Amino acid sequence: MNQHNLEKWLLLFQLSLQIVWCSDRVVFLNPPAEPVSGYSLKVLYSCSNPAVVLVECLVSYDTGVKSTVFQRHWSCEPGPDRIRTLLLSLPDWLVYQPDWVVPDTQWVLSGMLRASVSEEGSEDSYRSGQATAVVSLQPTPPLSRPMKQHQLCPGWATQMLWLTRRTTTSQCPVEQETVHLLSSMYASTGENFGITKTLNTYSNEVLEYLRLQDIYFPWCVFSIWVFLTQSCQEKLCGVFHHIDYQNNYATPNLFLKSSGQLQVQMHGESGRSSAFLCPFQVPLAQWCHVNMELRGRTVDVTMVCIDGQQRLVHTAEHTFRDPIHLDDTDGYFVVSGGRFMRGIEGYYGPLVYYRNRIPNVRTSEVIVPDHIRSLNLTGWLQSCQGFQLELHIKLTGYLLRAREKQESENCMDAYHERTLKYNLAVTPHCEPWEAPSAPQRRYAVRLAKILASKHGGRKVDLASMGRALYSLSLRKLRQESTGSTGVVNRIMAPLLQAGCLGNNRALHLSSVLYSSGLGVERKPNKAWLLSLLSAQKDWRLALLRLGHLHRLGEHGIPSDPDLAYAYYSNIAKQTSSDQHNPSPQQMFVESIYLNNKEVLALQTNENHDIFHWLKLQARNGAADAEQAVARMLFWGQQGVSPDIQTAVRHYERGAVRLGDPVSMYDYAIVLMQGQGVEKDIPRAVTFLKKSVEQGFMPAINALGWYYEQFEKDYQRAVQLWEQADKQGSSDAAMNLGVMYSQGLYPGKAADKFMAYTYYLKSAQRGNIDGSIQLADVWTTGIPGRVKRRPADAVLLGGFLDPTFAVQCMRRHYNLTIQTQDPDPYALIRMGDLLYEGHERRPKDGWYSLGVLVQEEQGLPLSVLSELGLTQHYMADNTELATTLYRRCRDSNGTAESYLPCSLALLHAYLQSFQKDYSATIKVSGTVVVAVAVPPILYIILRVLRERGIMSYHH
Repeated sequence: MNQHNLEKWLLLFQLSLQIVWCSDRVVFLNPPAEPVSGYSLKVLYSCSNPAVVLVECLVSYDTGVKSTVFQRHWSCEPGPDRIRTLLLSLPDWLVYQPDWVVPDTQWVLSGMLRASVSEEGSEDSYRSGQATAVVSLQPTPPLSRPMKQHQLCPGWATQMLWLTRRTTTSQCPVEQETVHLLSSMYASTGENFGITKTLNTYSNEVLEYLRLQDIYFPWCVFSIWVFLTQSCQEKLCGVFHHIDYQNNYATPNLFLKSSGQLQVQMHGESGRSSAFLCPFQVPLAQWCHVNMELRGRTVDVTMVCIDGQQRLVHTAEHTFRDPIHLDDTDGYFVVSGGRFMRGIEGYYGPLVYYRNRIPNVRTSEVIVPDHIRSLNLTGWLQSCQGFQLELHIKLTGYLLRAREKQESENCMDAYHERTLKYNLAVTPHCEPWEAPSAPQRRYAVRLAKILASKHGGRKVDLASMGRALYSLSLRKLRQESTGSTGVVNRIMAPLLQAGCLGNNRALHLSSVLYSSGLGVERKPNKAWLLSLLSAQKDWRLALLRLGHLHRLGEHGIPSDPDLAYAYYSNIAKQTSSDQHNPSPQQMFVESIYLNNKEVLALQTNENHDIFHWLKLQARNGAADAEQAVARMLFWGQQGVSPDIQTAVRHYERGAVRLGDPVSMYDYAIVLMQGQGVEKDIPRAVTFLKKSVEQGFMPAINALGWYYEQFEKDYQRAVQLWEQADKQGSSDAAMNLGVMYSQGLYPGKAADKFMAYTYYLKSAQRGNIDGSIQLADVWTTGIPGRVKRRPADAVLLGGFLDPTFAVQCMRRHYNLTIQTQDPDPYALIRMGDLLYEGHERRPKDGWYSLGVLVQEEQGLPLSVLSELGLTQHYMADNTELATTLYRRCRDSNGTAESYLPCSLALLHAYLQSFQKDYSATIKVSGTVVVAVAVPPILYIILRVLRERGIMSYHH
């Protein structure tokens, strides 16, 4: 008996039993393997008592949601097995690809067909059924499903739209599953200026559902490359940490202890934080890859440090009692130092966060990233360390020999006297430190010998050597009389050696030369490395340069507004500190244009007639002169060297003798801060109150600051600041913002948004501190109130002179619209800027109109009428163009507009001449140009000199 006959007899036997016993049963005879529409499904069923047969098709999505897409039921009477055929009608979005009728298909995780035989009236037929049957359906991916053949005739517009859509490839939107929190290099100074990053929720419902499910069971990795130059000088230094919107430490937090060990801290479900200490230490001057894996309650930390060809691996593992709570969209992440903790001193490489997976990477597969290898920071530091060691040994030897020589000249022993007396030969010998140096180091060695001899054996440190090398390099550069750039190549070695010895000026200058390629081969990576080295030492020009490069993404450096802000915020904080703590070493920067005769005439010095005249007027009781002299001396303005003590005496004289409210305010401030005079708070308050009585607004703000700082009378301080704020005080708005931020405003709780509104007001009024606070809010945002705006934080208007900002925008927008495919936004903004400036009658407007006319573009009569050129409406284009260029030339402007307009006018005359006398020009064109051009150029240069436009600043 074959297999088929056996199955047949078994089925007949089962049917006979069913007939005899009338049991409950339901079976799918031909279930489909995948969802199919219009399928004939056969169901075998039987029941022992009156019942209901239910057939359903259910699908589940990645979010865990289930839905019923097909359902049929019918009554069942006791008796033998019966077969019922159903038309399985599934929705089109489950079976077909989307088209002009079928809506966008949904991604189905699984599907199933199920049937049950149950009593009538059962609430849950399947669970209470006497018989059940289940078969699974394997859903097809949406783009692998067939297209539906519609028996419809679409309209032409619908058909065209659908054909256009079919040509595009469906693609899932990019999600932040793998987040590059830092994709380049960052020089950390060990201060509170770290990189702030925030993450958004997923736009995909499935990913967001899974993220929410894993908040109390995180499954992710944080990968960090770090290079330490100094040990942590605090109890804890921030490597990477997470701050929630309640300003509490969230998950994860990675700190460096003063012992060199890593401390890992997590925030638990119970609301408490726990931490553990890794048993290993982070070495100095080595690139280390720290991999922190979160596996539910378990945290694995792996550190791979690479020192040349050696690879050291350290591991640590800890399991927390409470479930770890990680919501990466709550608050912000900080790389290095932040608002509440100082950072590490060193460098960061790439920092990657794998939000929902743990990549399988073996420690043997960890390699240094390409841009870290190309910069070769380790190679520079090793070479620099070798140079410092060699120079230290030679300098010590030269100093020793210089001291011996000086001592022998002052007190010669009997041995040396006898040697000199009888000319006894002394066998010459060389000390180890006298061994010849490499050719590029000989100049530095000779300089060390000279300095040792000059100081008579007294100690000469390496920093002094660096300053001397830098000064001599600049001297060589200035002494180059031929104008050749070859000298730059010759001074590069001393400059780099000076930078190695700690001279940040030399590092920055070398970086600029390598970046521009002036006299040396252009090396962007070397320039970047040198900028990083000086920025890590908190050199401002290097911080400014790196901030600029990361803001614009120039020279192959990736654009990163958050990284740019980390550098810019450091400079801004230093600038604010300088303003509050002036010193004679500071210089007040003033924007002075060489063609502005009025401003140039005000530049003076201590021996100039203007300064002496102001001092005379001050002695005669002129309050304005007293203020001007004191201001110039205090800040070092208008060419006067700063002299704080003398400035304070002028403030005092204006306050005591003249009763001037401005001088009383200034004198009170220096008394309160002890600048150039002994601190005297009571006397300062007396002068502030007198200045307030005369209605001087800054004094109102300063008096409020006194009540807040010294009396702790917040009520009185706020009243004074509110009064000053109504009068437009930028400092008062800033102080009110701080009160709201810290929760010190009487009768009101801390309110970040109110603080933000006052910071914004203060910044709009030009206050530097208010701009810094506003930018800080923009880097993190306020949930539900203020969106995060890192790019605006970098370009905050309060840091730029308004005139400079407008000129910069016009220049860059104008360059953008010159491309073959200009950005529409640039065209609109350029039009806005031109429209805003049309009332000022700018010179480039005349020039632009002249160019349009020469290109055979006619000007409307309305435009000519407004310009007063109606008589030229029917004139020749050449005549109209020369008139426009003449207007451009004769308007009061700078060399930037005068010279182009004059040359354009010359070009128009030559074109007219060529048009009218083309035959003659063919014969004697060379003679005409040779004779006509020099006199015209001479006339242009003469006019420029008369206007003072080509004057130079010496």
